Amino acid sequence: MRITDVKPYPIWVGNRNQLVVKVETDEGVYGLGEAGLSGRELAVVGALKHFREFLIGQDPMRRGRIWQELYRSQYFEGGRVLLAAQSAIDIALHDIAGKALSVPVYQLLGGKHRDSIPCFATAPGGTGEKMLEGAQLLWSHGWRVIRTGPVSAQPSEAADVFEPRETIGYTADWLVKVRDALGSDLTLGIDYHHRLSLAETASFCQRMPMGTLDFIEEPIRDEAPEAYAALRKLTNVPFAVGEEFSSKWQFLPYIERHLTDYARVDICNVGGFTEAMKVAGWAEAHYIDLMPHNPLGPICTAATIHLAAAVPNFAWQEVRVTQTENLYYGKSGVNDADLLFPVQPRLVGTTLPVPEAPGLGVDFDEKLAEAQSWQFWEAPHLRRRDGSVTNW
Repeated sequence: MRITDVKPYPIWVGNRNQLVVKVETDEGVYGLGEAGLSGRELAVVGALKHFREFLIGQDPMRRGRIWQELYRSQYFEGGRVLLAAQSAIDIALHDIAGKALSVPVYQLLGGKHRDSIPCFATAPGGTGEKMLEGAQLLWSHGWRVIRTGPVSAQPSEAADVFEPRETIGYTADWLVKVRDALGSDLTLGIDYHHRLSLAETASFCQRMPMGTLDFIEEPIRDEAPEAYAALRKLTNVPFAVGEEFSSKWQFLPYIERHLTDYARVDICNVGGFTEAMKVAGWAEAHYIDLMPHNPLGPICTAATIHLAAAVPNFAWQEVRVTQTENLYYGKSGVNDADLLFPVQPRLVGTTLPVPEAPGLGVDFDEKLAEAQSWQFWEAPHLRRRDGSVTNW
């Protein structure tokens, strides 16, 4: 069996783009992958075009060797653009291998540890009242692990303005109210999406009684592990870090120095199954559980399920199709994920069953994707009230 083509499909689903990659072979077996660099899909498509030139003619079953060639075949190796492309290819090659051997992907990874994958849901905010309302709605549907985000007492009329200090006290107060309303059985987290400084994060965490939060996700940017080491001394709230990491080397200081308590590995960014399994084993040796980042489409979800099934050290999988969020099904018609992905994982209560079909267990309507036109999407460009730029 030989690779005959690598086809990228940047498609619009719901309210953003997804980059699906199809790897074809001369035996008619194909694999699907997804790249995770949201908002920069065209850059990843360019990388895929480079990779395609030397992938054609190769044996798709030699996944480990292909991973090394993709990574080491240029002088400027690595980086988020190249690894997003490489991740999609690696996932697709595992899909091919599973189909060729008539086994689900998790069997290629050592077999499954669990039959279903526990998940967490997100209660979006805006105001504290909306945060509490969303958390109560999720709780009523059986969710016991709930994440939320920062809220503000006076949301700015300008959607692109974010002042961290204006959210800290108010968000902390409402998180205490959520904890009081839903009780000690709730696992409660917050994603600050890199929007705080070190001092702001410490101030935020110190405003709540101990035990209010079970984790804080990505409070500050991750380029400087030393900043997380300093933050560790200022708060006892567990950290969930790693969704932007594009290799095991980026995870290195966070695992070795225990600067995260939950590894937010993103299989569509970190290098696919080949690299994610190495990160998982490394994390296991340091008693760190995976809490995978999964904000994309059905292929990312399916790949993450197989990863989650095949590792012992696993906490919860992120899902974005719950009672409070509907990232993929926000529009009807040709852009609906149900039409583009007629076969895909489906939530059962608060868990995702592990697929038993050969490969990933996802199918894709290629003709429908070809009929779509590319739509540009840009993440919000946030600014402070003084006009300076801040993180989204």
